[in-house]
Amino acid sequence: MPRGQPITYAAQIATADAVPTGPRAQGVLALSAKRRGAQSVIADLRQEGSLKALFPRVRGDALDAVFLNTAGGLTGGDNMRIDVTAQAGAHVTLSSQAAERGYRAHPGQVAQAQVNLTVGAGGRIDWIPQETILFESAAIDRQMHVRLADDATALIVEPVIFGRPAMGEDVRNLHFTDQWRVWRDDRLVFADAVRLIGDAKRQLERPAIAGGAGAMATVLLAGPAAQACVGKLHLPETCGASLIADDLLLVRFLAADGFALRRMLIPVVEALSTAPIPRVWRL
Repeated sequence: MPRGQPITYAAQIATADAVPTGPRAQGVLALSAKRRGAQSVIADLRQEGSLKALFPRVRGDALDAVFLNTAGGLTGGDNMRIDVTAQAGAHVTLSSQAAERGYRAHPGQVAQAQVNLTVGAGGRIDWIPQETILFESAAIDRQMHVRLADDATALIVEPVIFGRPAMGEDVRNLHFTDQWRVWRDDRLVFADAVRLIGDAKRQLERPAIAGGAGAMATVLLAGPAAQACVGKLHLPETCGASLIADDLLLVRFLAADGFALRRMLIPVVEALSTAPIPRVWRL
């Protein structure tokens, strides 16, 4: 606007409605664990921006870490990255302090969330965050990259909730992608992708997709014990498991809402994990 010209009400509204060009929130969390005697301890820790880590009292031999997004959720333009390394023989269990929330984003803006897990020889990472709740007009692209040594193990749990039925929420406009890649000794052994763009409720109502479910989860156990764990699973009708390879066990869950989903997940996580389930998961 030319200098000296008064700012009109219309100009004020246009300025208020302008779409921000930069990220609203950014965060980096980098954690490395090493083996010290009978326990796993922090080897290195770096945290920037909106991502922080807490370390409750060690239970068992695993390093128990809880991460939180101090921005309070994800919206268009946000950029979050978590890098976790378990060195040889180390065991790390990670969860989130609260459910992550995907909020309404401006058109054309998408939040980016990336998780990189690296596990050394004989090590293990249990990635067990609480649910991601996607609200109307959320826009999130997620990536999960896992790199394993020959005898390393990773347990990955990712629950997703589409709105809150108790609040009468429908998700009619959504951009959500979730891409997983797992390498063992630099060889790609698992690839998976979820893509829900548009009217999520309508898509989830289709029998071949979710049959009207309002929540879902994917669980992957990649490790030498995967085949032996199959017999430990007792799944309800809306779940299914597949032993893709001797060291790859995949389980899918569908549920009406987040509470029903968590009731299904807890026994499975307890069966597949060698450490106590994070306290934040208790109903």
